[in-house]
Amino acid sequence: MFSLTEVASLSDGRAPFSTLKPWWDVFTDYLVLAMLAISIIAGTLLISTDQVVCLPVGRTSMAASGSLAPRPALGPLDGPEHDTTPVGTRRELPAANSGHPTNLDYQQYLYIGQVCYHRALPWHSKYSPYLALLHALLLMVCNNFWFIYPKTSSRIELFLSILRKCFQSPWTTKALSETACQPLEGKLGRMKLCSAQISQAGAGSQAEQVSFSAILDRKDGEQAKALFEKIRTFRAHTEAASLLYWVYVGQTVFKVAKLLAVLGYASSSASTIAFRHMCRPGLGDLAGHATFSCTHSLAYILQKLLLSYLALVLLSWLVGVYTLYWLLRRPLREYSFEQASKESSVRAIPNVHNDLAFLLHMADQYDPLCSKMIAIFLSTASESQLLEIREEHRGDYEELRRQVRRDTWGRLELRLCALPALPQAVYQMADLEVLRLECMAEVKLSAKVAQMEALSELQLHHCPATIEPMALAFLQERLRGLHVQFTDVTEIPSWLYSLKNLRRLHLSSHFCSNVLALESLRELRSLEILLLQTKLTKLPCSMSTHLRQLCIQNDGTKLEALGVLKKMSSLQQLELLCCQLERIPPTVWHLTGLRRLDLRSNGIHSLEKGAGFQHLAQLTCLKLWHNRIATLPASIGAAGSLEELVLSHNELESLPHTLFALKRLRHLDLSHNLLRLLPAEIGQLGTLQQLSITGNRIRALPSQLFACLELTSLQLADNALTTVPAEIGRLVLLSRLELTGNPLESLPLELGCCPLLKETGLSVDNALFETLPSRVKQMLATPISAPSP
Repeated sequence: MFSLTEVASLSDGRAPFSTLKPWWDVFTDYLVLAMLAISIIAGTLLISTDQVVCLPVGRTSMAASGSLAPRPALGPLDGPEHDTTPVGTRRELPAANSGHPTNLDYQQYLYIGQVCYHRALPWHSKYSPYLALLHALLLMVCNNFWFIYPKTSSRIELFLSILRKCFQSPWTTKALSETACQPLEGKLGRMKLCSAQISQAGAGSQAEQVSFSAILDRKDGEQAKALFEKIRTFRAHTEAASLLYWVYVGQTVFKVAKLLAVLGYASSSASTIAFRHMCRPGLGDLAGHATFSCTHSLAYILQKLLLSYLALVLLSWLVGVYTLYWLLRRPLREYSFEQASKESSVRAIPNVHNDLAFLLHMADQYDPLCSKMIAIFLSTASESQLLEIREEHRGDYEELRRQVRRDTWGRLELRLCALPALPQAVYQMADLEVLRLECMAEVKLSAKVAQMEALSELQLHHCPATIEPMALAFLQERLRGLHVQFTDVTEIPSWLYSLKNLRRLHLSSHFCSNVLALESLRELRSLEILLLQTKLTKLPCSMSTHLRQLCIQNDGTKLEALGVLKKMSSLQQLELLCCQLERIPPTVWHLTGLRRLDLRSNGIHSLEKGAGFQHLAQLTCLKLWHNRIATLPASIGAAGSLEELVLSHNELESLPHTLFALKRLRHLDLSHNLLRLLPAEIGQLGTLQQLSITGNRIRALPSQLFACLELTSLQLADNALTTVPAEIGRLVLLSRLELTGNPLESLPLELGCCPLLKETGLSVDNALFETLPSRVKQMLATPISAPSP
């Protein structure tokens, strides 16, 4: 049985969707319930009491030919126990000359009735209730499909949760009413009080701020600010597409078409439901009669129920036609808050489009107050007023000082987010090194920035920034790093190109593919490091050629026209990530001073046999991970300075012998490939310190591997190893060993001969670890500083 709490939770789960159910959807739901009731009643009658009673028409074939048939004994229907004459009434026996003898017993009547039920009755009389039930269920699903479909229901649930928070927010109920001095309906006393405050304050701005501080504490301000951020994110997400609109239009069109089809075939079939039917079962030899007159006991009630069902279908179809008219009579993918702005005195409310506009139109059908609540948090003026209040709480120097943290490189960093303006107390932080500003409508750096003598990096995340001439002169001399995250290329500050001493620049945008902004970077003569996180299709020909480090993360967009790389003779580090290159660009071989090369996630299938690794004499790090490389060319052995080689997550099945001629190799990563054998030549890598072959198909380790006495890390997990050679005890510098995911039966006792290998650096199954003798386990558990037993 269900408890009351569980039943209440079920009803509460459906309640929020009523906000987005206009009257026609609610009315259609009730019509569907009536259709379900009619179809269930008709189906129940068919299952329980439906039957056909048949009587023969005309004489038997023997009587027709003139022969006399013997009179049979009384059948089950002829006895007194089956007499249907009322008690007290004398039953009149038919005369000898009246009627025709049937010569059928009770079982024959039942059999003929069943045969005629399937042959004589039209299918509408037998199956229309079940079809009506299926149509009603399908209509119920169709009417609520956009609440069920995952891609639309997630947006609807998020919109409803935001709407609830808008109604519950203290900024909605208190701060905004005090800010605009706009009374709620019926509260004229508050309006008079507010007018008196304004008259006493003169211009009124100072009085408003005092009122703000009095009615909105810090906690309420933080909650309102978080709601502004959530609505901004939700708006950007829903305005990118119109999925909700088209799904609702699609379900309405499907519903109208389905109802029209039901009306077409059901109305024509209603006339075929009759009480009397003539049946020719073809059982003359068995029954002695060729034709029977049959009556359908439920014909009348079924016909009335079907007509009632058709009336409900017609009414639902008319409601669906009205829904289509409402959807098409005006653009529902655009919503204007002009009326809400007039009624609430909230200004600067931008129009919304696509899915968010459609949700607001649907919410207006429930209650126009919903869109007014959303408008409050879409207004830039309202947000600025809120941020000014929060600025009073956190704008002082001590408050900002508590927010200073150290970043990854140990520099003092201050992060400010969603403020109406840059606090003046920031300029007092002379030791601040990194200033990070996020989601500010407008940032203006004044000449006071010259007081920040230690400032070396500025980060602007969706912050249009303007700089006074004196401040620009200071930044041109002191600023070394700049990070700009933007959506449109117009958000890139124009003063960026005048920072003559800028050395590190990071431009990040997931939506911009414009290369025009990069052409002006050649003016930055001191620029050494350039990081681009965009969707470029080509590099501009006039790009800076004096870079030392270039990193491009393209998010899967194909990057072409890399000829400009030939001119970057000073380039030492090149990272082309997610650029869909499919092969190593030939221009790379011209970068003779290159030291680090990273080509992760580019769909590279193979390396050309003539790959010019011999030209990269200074290359120390090569990363070709997360590609589709099946073979390595022999020319890879020409990169004699290589110290780190990462080939993980490829499709390598074998390794060339020239690979083991890299005498300076210290780090070799071959994990997650298709290797079955580790060549014995690996013992030639005398300087190898880290080796990873995790996720391959290797069955045995060559003994030559343990000639690499410099090994400190050995990752052998997820292979097919059955034993670990005892020579592992020669690796006295080994501090990390991974063996999980192998069909090992035991561990070698020689693990105790590795003094730096401890239990924290040994990754094996617990059951396998327990197979070691207690003496070896004690050695592995003893800290390095403690003497070994």
